[in-house]
Amino acid sequence: MEYRLCPSILSADFNRLGEQIKILEKEGVEYLHIDVMDGDFVPSISFGMPVIKSIRKESNMFFDVHLMVTEPERYIRDFVECGADSITVHAEACEDLERAIELIRDAGVKVGVSIKPATPVNDISHLLEDVDMVLIMTVQPGFGGQKYLPECTEKIVELKELIDREELDVDIQVDGGINDETMETVMKAGANLLVAGSYVFSGDLETNVYSIQKKMDKIKLILQLLAIAFGALGLGWFIGTIITLYISCGG
Repeated sequence: MEYRLCPSILSADFNRLGEQIKILEKEGVEYLHIDVMDGDFVPSISFGMPVIKSIRKESNMFFDVHLMVTEPERYIRDFVECGADSITVHAEACEDLERAIELIRDAGVKVGVSIKPATPVNDISHLLEDVDMVLIMTVQPGFGGQKYLPECTEKIVELKELIDREELDVDIQVDGGINDETMETVMKAGANLLVAGSYVFSGDLETNVYSIQKKMDKIKLILQLLAIAFGALGLGWFIGTIITLYISCGG
């Protein structure tokens, strides 16, 4: 499983957007999360195709386009032509979710489905074989800077269990309220793609990205050791390894 930071340009300084994208690339960030909002499905309005087309010319990053719009089926082809590498649609926004998934797949990009905090995982469980990613919103969609909703943690766990049970290759992305504390929470629950806005862009961008990715790497290593320990090598080996890791990371 690949763990990735997905900075959301919704929190970027648009006067310096191109410069900030270059900094992200320099720091080894591969995914760029692009929130498109229409003022209907969510109250806010963000940006659309012209912005994506413009930054696509200057970046080789993976453009992770999240459509928070009503009837997104109408725009899938347009966003692909502008440079999207994946398109995520909301289950709640589609008149025919299966058809929307089919349109994204036919357009040649990766398929994502998102659910709001109040939407049960069960509403999309029958579609897991047809998607590449599920995005669990951990705040109410439409606004940046919100606090993480703790009740969403159980949804991540539930989704991860379903994916593992079916032995599917599906990423779990989370979006909303990610910080030092909640990063560990969602990764332990099963998420591997972490969208972050103000956590990344507030303050010094280069320093933030370096620090966040270092913390993610540390949590990832601990999770990998947990899996190995309880899978084969026993609790004694696990405790010794964790102590060694703790010391090597400076306590």
